[in-house]
Amino acid sequence: MTAAGWLQILVFLAAVLALTAPLGAFVHRVLEGEGHVLRRPLGWLERLVYRLARVDGREQPWPAYASALLAFSAVALLVTYAIQRLQHRLPFNPRGLGPVEALSAFNTAASFTSNTNWQGYAGETTMSDLSQMAGLAWHNFISAAAGIAVAVALARGLTRRGDGKGPGTIGNFWVDLTRATVYILLPISSVFALVFVSQGAVQNLAPYAEVATLEGAKQSIAMGPVASQEAIKQLGTNGGGFFNVNSAHPFEGGGPIGNFVEVFSILAIPAALTYTFGKMVGNVRQGWALFAAMYVLFIAGLLLTVPAERTSSGAMRAAGISASAPNLEGKEVRIGVNESALWAVATTDASNGSVNSMHDSYRPLGAVAPMFSMAVGEVIFGGVGSGLCGMIFYVVIAVFIGGLMIGRTPEYLRKKIGAREVKFSVIAVLVPFLLLLALAAVAAVTPAGTDARLNQGPHGLSEILYAFFSMGNNNGSAFAGLTVSGPFYAVSGGLLMLAVRFVPLLAALALAGSVASERTVPETAGTLHTDRKLFVVLLVFVILIIGALTFLPGLALGPIVEHLFQDAGRLF
Repeated sequence: MTAAGWLQILVFLAAVLALTAPLGAFVHRVLEGEGHVLRRPLGWLERLVYRLARVDGREQPWPAYASALLAFSAVALLVTYAIQRLQHRLPFNPRGLGPVEALSAFNTAASFTSNTNWQGYAGETTMSDLSQMAGLAWHNFISAAAGIAVAVALARGLTRRGDGKGPGTIGNFWVDLTRATVYILLPISSVFALVFVSQGAVQNLAPYAEVATLEGAKQSIAMGPVASQEAIKQLGTNGGGFFNVNSAHPFEGGGPIGNFVEVFSILAIPAALTYTFGKMVGNVRQGWALFAAMYVLFIAGLLLTVPAERTSSGAMRAAGISASAPNLEGKEVRIGVNESALWAVATTDASNGSVNSMHDSYRPLGAVAPMFSMAVGEVIFGGVGSGLCGMIFYVVIAVFIGGLMIGRTPEYLRKKIGAREVKFSVIAVLVPFLLLLALAAVAAVTPAGTDARLNQGPHGLSEILYAFFSMGNNNGSAFAGLTVSGPFYAVSGGLLMLAVRFVPLLAALALAGSVASERTVPETAGTLHTDRKLFVVLLVFVILIIGALTFLPGLALGPIVEHLFQDAGRLF
């Protein structure tokens, strides 16, 4: 690892840290209806949305908030499905593409509704410009805004002072959704889209260009509204790209500067929301504690993946390649190993799913951190909003364990954590685990699952595991060695993505409603302080232990055993 490579990573880490507080404070002002710099220029749009949608802005208890979330998401899913199936009859289809196949359309609609953006198709040869804009990019905004809304509702529930009798209110879904879209996602995405255009990303509605290659052959160059989709796919932790190879494509990712801006934008809002949480609960140290746990786990992933990709394997050395040679397979030379590995860790930590290199070509140990990051759920920054919720679930579990250790009723933010709150958190954490492992097991022993593998042995198992880790935690990145366009993966994956998106979100709202109705309790000498270094250590170990107990057997049979074989010179 060169000094320049480490410097690049340190600059990235410093940039994320530096933006967290100012962006988090802005998000807090927006979502709590306080004054901010965009209120005057964009306030008319917020008011227009309320008038057209007949939003009265009254606060809702958690069942009403959850009903609004589900109804909105269901309508959005059906609209996206219809756009894909009817795209041959709709405008902005310069290549005259036909309707998207039914199962693929369902899988894609479920994928983008759940903020997973898993793609079982080649974008430039499957989706019209209208499908890309009105179906997919539109979903990138609203699914991200929905995640932010739920996170803010959970924060409100943890701070509201109830009377212990009636249900507490946690805000208004339509107001939170609108403010997150109008004041946060739209303006920031507009700025980033211009940056990506300056770095070579395409932004037009032109037909595909036909050019002659140096050898005299003809090549079709895809055109379309790429930069605008690129901006929101990263900022909203969506990840679904315009092109089949995602941000590895020069028209989507640009060069080194464009790639650095892209990977930075993946973590920008998820990191900032930890500070927003601290502001909402009246103690920014609480937010920094969550950020610290995420930051430590993120750096740990980098320390495993980057060195692994900077060294050659035993098989490479046997072929005469230097021991210090980096693993360049599946990576773009213009981007390099360091930024590719940094992206792989960031995109799987943040539930983003975009890629600028092919993870199927990573060394086995280089793939362990991305796989484990997805497996433990949306928690290491995670998706926009949903990542903060995922971390709160682990906080509740850690507080419960801490209470058992010191013999006290667990508390968090001066609220008693009882059996009901722990059950909601356990459901949110374990249901995705159970579903994805069950489907991965079925795929590993049935022809419908195994026939889609590119490789045999442990690497083939890693391809299957990675796919269900990705779909089962709303990530969307792919190992690039598994053919997922068949009925088995389209249907099972679509249903899995919907379940693991909405079960945790509903659990978050139920948790918010439960604690919102409770009275606050005074701190005492025995209170477990959740804004201290000791609690951060406890939280990190809870995440690692739960993840290891659940997923270590699968990882041992996949990438870990493949690493041992690979260093012995055997490939799969």
